[in-house]
Amino acid sequence: MIERILIVAGREFRQIAATRSFWITLLILPLAFAMGPIASRFLDKSDTDRVMLIDRAGGGTAKAIADRLTLEEQRRVLTALSRYVESHHLEAADPAAPWASHDRWYGDAEVARFAADGGAKAAIARIARIKRGDTPAFDIPDPFYTIVPPPPAVATASPAAIGRTLEPLLRPAEGSKAKPLDYAVFIPADFGRSPAVRLWANGAPAPAFVATLQQLLGQDLRQRFLTANGVSPAVAVASTTIAPAIAVVVPPRGSGRERVLIRSILPLACAYILLMSLILSGSWMLQGSVEERGNKLIETVLACVSPNELMYGKLIGTVGIGLSMVATWAICGLVAAFATHGAIAEIIRPALEPVSSFGAIATILYFFTAGYILVAMIFLVIGSMSDSMRDAQGYLTPVLMVIMIPVTILVQAVLRGATGTAIEVLTWIPIYTPFAVLARLGSGMPLWQIWATGALTAAFIALEVVLLGRVFRATLLASGQRIGLKQVVGLMRRAD
Repeated sequence: MIERILIVAGREFRQIAATRSFWITLLILPLAFAMGPIASRFLDKSDTDRVMLIDRAGGGTAKAIADRLTLEEQRRVLTALSRYVESHHLEAADPAAPWASHDRWYGDAEVARFAADGGAKAAIARIARIKRGDTPAFDIPDPFYTIVPPPPAVATASPAAIGRTLEPLLRPAEGSKAKPLDYAVFIPADFGRSPAVRLWANGAPAPAFVATLQQLLGQDLRQRFLTANGVSPAVAVASTTIAPAIAVVVPPRGSGRERVLIRSILPLACAYILLMSLILSGSWMLQGSVEERGNKLIETVLACVSPNELMYGKLIGTVGIGLSMVATWAICGLVAAFATHGAIAEIIRPALEPVSSFGAIATILYFFTAGYILVAMIFLVIGSMSDSMRDAQGYLTPVLMVIMIPVTILVQAVLRGATGTAIEVLTWIPIYTPFAVLARLGSGMPLWQIWATGALTAAFIALEVVLLGRVFRATLLASGQRIGLKQVVGLMRRAD
């Protein structure tokens, strides 16, 4: 009996593996890993916004805005450099440098010191002295803003005509290769006596940019107001720059919300891959079963094996196809994580650390395989009841909707960190249990729940094989009949 089951399983495996769609699907993820870094270099488009400052009030306000934008840009570069140094353990290049101290908010003084020391380019030069040859280079992030000097036509235009002069810069003529201007800020000569400032934007302005403008222009207005009312310029400047010294404490990298996200990457990926591979391999098996019925090959097959042997063989073959796909993708992911460098490796490598224990690996493998058997059995019965792919789609569509919609909502909720009764309930509904457990592993599940849901899933699969097996055997040769839900329930209750 076992020998015949394995023969059927091997035949099912070879039949699906011989299709072109199987190999295309199998190679999608490896090609994505290989082409991702290459494509990003060609398709990456700078998001730097071009800003023009037109200051008719003396030039000090425009300089303050430009200095603040530069400071914030240097803070972003410093933070990214610190993460890079931490990831590759390069602190020894300059232990006293700000970027050698991690998991913190860098104040204005530290950012100014970083810029005065030469910024990222000087830091990269120091890091290069101790960096290993296989360590990837640090890519300096593109700046959010770049200051564009006003052309003579704009610099000399009257306040009433500046808008018309800026129009071709904000929206160049069609076919022009000139880069459009993103923001233009006009500070009139009477700024201080009047708070009016004009901002032109090529689209909806970014809230962060507007907030920075409001803060700096507000400081300038207060300074001018105090000076006009007899306060000395030095005191006026000091009063507008007084700010609380907030000591920002951030959790270490890989803790807090970030820790949950990192731990959840692999389990959530397993839940998504389980759903995707089930749909693909189940569809292939379903198509093969329908073709066997349509070509009257099923009678020939049943002359050699029993219905039970055929059912178990098809089930094992389909599960084997799905697991071979997942194994191939997993190997490609490990290669991308440990044999390559770049953004993909930086994401995958830390995500593997929290689930590298034997217990975590065993849990993922168990629920992944159990989920595959559980849903593949449903596909198998649909194939036995269908005379054509049109009939199969009539059964398959509602089944997929019942499975996919709750699972998609569940995975998104877990990714957002949501918890609640709905997620707990889905965990204990057997058809959703494998997906729910895989999705929740990253955020943490009590050990007793893992054992209990594992036992529940095993019991449900055993019951499913018995009940749906009756439907499979009863409908295998019943061609030309449309079987409804009531008949399916009746067949489940009928003894062989």
